[in-house]
Amino acid sequence: MAAERLAALLGSAPVVRATAPSFPVDVRHLPPARGERIETCAARAARRALADGDGDVLVFLPGAAEINRVAERLTGTDGVDVLPLHGRLPAAAQDAALRPGPRRRVVLATAVAESSLTVPGVRAVVDAGLARVPRTDHRRGLAGLATVRVSAAVADQRAGRAGREGPGRVYRCWPEHEHGTLPAYPEPEIRAADLTRLALELACWGTPDGAALTWWDPPPAGALAAGREVLAALGALRGDGGVTERGRRMAGLGLHPRLARALLDGAAEVGAAAAAEVVALLDDDGLAAGVDLAAALRRLRAGDAPGAARWRREARRLATLVAAAPPNRPAPAKGAPRNAADAGTGRSAGPLEPAGTGGTAPPRRAHDDPATVVALAYPERLARRRSAGTAVYLMAGGTAVELPPGRGLADAEWLAVAVADREPGRAHGRIRLAARAGEDLATRAAPALLATADEVAWADGDVRARRVHRLGAIVLAERPLADPDPAALRDALIAGLRAAGPGLLRWDTEGRRLRERLAFLHRVLGPPWPAVDDASLLSDVDIWLGPELATARRRADLERLDAGAALRRLLPWPDAARLDELAPDRLPVPSGSRLRVDYSADDPVLPVRVQEAFGWSDTPRLAGGRVPVRLHLLSPAGRPVAVTTDLASFWRTGYPEVRAQLRGRYPRHAWPDDPTAATPTRR
Repeated sequence: MAAERLAALLGSAPVVRATAPSFPVDVRHLPPARGERIETCAARAARRALADGDGDVLVFLPGAAEINRVAERLTGTDGVDVLPLHGRLPAAAQDAALRPGPRRRVVLATAVAESSLTVPGVRAVVDAGLARVPRTDHRRGLAGLATVRVSAAVADQRAGRAGREGPGRVYRCWPEHEHGTLPAYPEPEIRAADLTRLALELACWGTPDGAALTWWDPPPAGALAAGREVLAALGALRGDGGVTERGRRMAGLGLHPRLARALLDGAAEVGAAAAAEVVALLDDDGLAAGVDLAAALRRLRAGDAPGAARWRREARRLATLVAAAPPNRPAPAKGAPRNAADAGTGRSAGPLEPAGTGGTAPPRRAHDDPATVVALAYPERLARRRSAGTAVYLMAGGTAVELPPGRGLADAEWLAVAVADREPGRAHGRIRLAARAGEDLATRAAPALLATADEVAWADGDVRARRVHRLGAIVLAERPLADPDPAALRDALIAGLRAAGPGLLRWDTEGRRLRERLAFLHRVLGPPWPAVDDASLLSDVDIWLGPELATARRRADLERLDAGAALRRLLPWPDAARLDELAPDRLPVPSGSRLRVDYSADDPVLPVRVQEAFGWSDTPRLAGGRVPVRLHLLSPAGRPVAVTTDLASFWRTGYPEVRAQLRGRYPRHAWPDDPTAATPTRR
């Protein structure tokens, strides 16, 4: 800890320094070989530590999965016990790792062994250099764990474990030159945590935004605001941010506000004891060994699960606290968002009581159906299977989550998800704990998430107009909309055009050529001649395609629209009258023909047979004389024999060679010695 900074924060408090006896620690670096996994490197370092000296070896790894993989790699090491140590282990297994044994030990530990637990007998430490830290995804409503590099302070603290009882050694699984790039200290938890509980405490203290407090690290404004939105939806905050009486009662339960709401409101639905049992399980992440929450509850009630006695005591405590709770609940604060992460019911009576009871219906017994309580805690995590045969569910909050393979609940159509996380890089979240639910329970548990709306959008390549009944992001029912709102229909058509591009419209030859001519003039002259590239047309679609959009209803209507005719609305007035002068569709040539100019390339191109250009000495120029036409001079068979923007030069230098090559091949056509004085012909 930065003692001087803390002293200044406390108002120039004196700093008292105390030193504890410690022994020197020899630092060695054993980085992974190219392509070597960190678990393999850590196992290699552990064997090196065993060979280099006596005593036990403490290996720091980021999580239980890495611990299991390193343990597999160390299986069969002679005379050594390999013991895991992490927070999810039963108490007996943790105690075994903390007691000296008859043989040397390799203790594979997470950060739990950095400071909170002392492992006796350790003379060597292997540090993988990684830690797993919590992250909260406020947008998806999911928590997760991210694997990060340790800080220099944490690396020093880990190394110190080797010098508690005598001189020790630390083996760091990263190159020595990288040590200086480590952050000095770990990121403060407040920057990544869910701050809903903190927001409630601040409101109880009378400073909802925390401005009246002195912080070591101030809470991020966005995370704190998200927490206040949740509390307002739960009825814990007033519109001005002050705490309600309900909020004070929630704070007094010593639970996360989600769980406090589930306990208070769940007692009226399933009884205080049943609600307390579910909340006690949800509040202790070490109790549920599988995904099926109901099965975990049955094991705890039977006393067959680790921690059953602890769970039972907590459930009784919570049931006692809530026993005197009033059966009804206030509505969320005015202005609270209806789709907040922990949205409440949005009404004063309980979410599941029959209409007209005023919240006084007797509680229903639901010992084996904990979904009600879970839904009260996490209404936005009510989830329905996306399609038959898949393990992917869509939660009401809009996040897709996946049920792990080979677990329970595989046949459940609806789930009330209690715990879900998302690993970086994964397309879906992952369900960790859930209970079976149903549509009826979901709609009664989260009425604030119910909405019926007309939706007109471009989907799957066409306009889709429907009336949709939703629970958050979950579509419960839908039917086609016969008479959609014209403005919404127009927006959907424009969205379709922007998705598919102007090519969706009907472009005949004249329309394509008009677009090419306008593009040429804009490129050469600029405004007021309009840009007609795809991006520009799509951004101005209301201007040039407005009347046609007013009568269109679907993709087929767009495909029939005459884009060329509509494009003429972009012609600038009065400059539009000069279009044929500046970028003519056709040009006259000496033979009397009027030939079409090709504007599809960067420069305008005029294909013309050599014989039709006799007597033509000056190359035609367009855009007010700014751009010469690129002449593609053709043989009598229509094949290009020369390309030029300087016709006079071609007659002098290029034509004699062309004449020599072609007059024998085309003897019936004119090949005069002096083409500038010859009569042009169409033959």
